[in-house]
This record gives sequence, structure tokens and C-alpha cells, in this order.
Amino acid sequence: MQEQTPSTPPAEELEQQRAQAGTNPAAAHVDSMPSLEESLRQAELKASEHHDAWLRAKAETENVRRRAQEEVTKASKFAAEKFASAMLPVKDSLEAALAIDKQTAEALREGVALTLKQLVAAFESASLSEENPLGEKFDPNKHQAISTVDSDAEPNTVVTVLQKGYLLNERVIRPAMVMVAKAKNT
Repeated sequence: MQEQTPSTPPAEELEQQRAQAGTNPAAAHVDSMPSLEESLRQAELKASEHHDAWLRAKAETENVRRRAQEEVTKASKFAAEKFASAMLPVKDSLEAALAIDKQTAEALREGVALTLKQLVAAFESASLSEENPLGEKFDPNKHQAISTVDSDAEPNTVVTVLQKGYLLNERVIRPAMVMVAKAKNT
């Protein structure tokens, strides 16, 4: 008995079989991979898009910064407008009081009291508050101690207010000048 050896098909038959099966590795590799020039063109397009987006974002950021700077400038320029408007009636009242030639002390006192009320209202509208720490613990952040005195009060307690302090939105613009109780010698 004679053995049959498998014969290898010719190269043409192998190519035909691959073409029919659609498994030509060389053809598949060439079709699915873009050319180098095409890859470069796509990369340049993406780079151009990113550059344009970056330029737009940079311009927008610059516009926001410029607008914010203009707002800060306007805010600082007209910051006192509200307070100034509230102070005008106080000035008018003082001028009216001085315009009257013959006044009684009582009428002058009433006018000054009304003017003080206007001034207090102007301070309140501007968030300017009075700091009168009589009887409170001494706070070096809000008070300026002029001296210490012997007192029956607890040590470091404000016993005399020489000049009231003022806070603008909880920020000290003038500390209260005070005298503070010192510890008793035992």
C-alpha cells in the first residue's frame, strides 16, 4: 500500500482561497490603517481646533478679568455714595439750625437731638455701629486701654469709656478708648 502525502496547493490557489474568505492579511492591513499623510492632516486639524478653542478661552478670560476690574474700580469710586446720600439731611438740619437768629436753648437742644437721630440712621444704613464696652471684658482687638484703675469690678473689665469706638461691618475703624480695672493687691 502506498501512502499519500498531502500535496501543498500552489500559491495561486492559496491566494484565491484567502480572497474568497476575505482573510488577505496584507489587504486588510492596508485598508484599515490610514496613510501617514492622512494621520498628519488629521492631527494638524485637531491641533488647529484646540488652538482656536484655547484662543477663545483666553479671550473670554481676559474679558471677564477686564469686566471685574471695571466693577472694582466703579465700586471703589462710588462706595461712599450711599453714605454721602444719608449724610446730606444731617448737613441740611445743621445749616437750618444755624440759619435761625434767635433760638431758645430748648429749641436748639431739640434740633440737635433730631439731627443726632438722622446721623444715627445714616450710620445704621452704612453698617457703621457704635462700640460702647462699659462693663465688658477688655478686648485689645476692639479697645484701646489708656490706663488701669483700682476698682471693685473684675480685673480686665472696662470701667470707664473715654471715647466710643466704631465698627464698619464688624471691622474696627476706631477702637474705643477705655480705662480698665486692675487686679487688687492681696
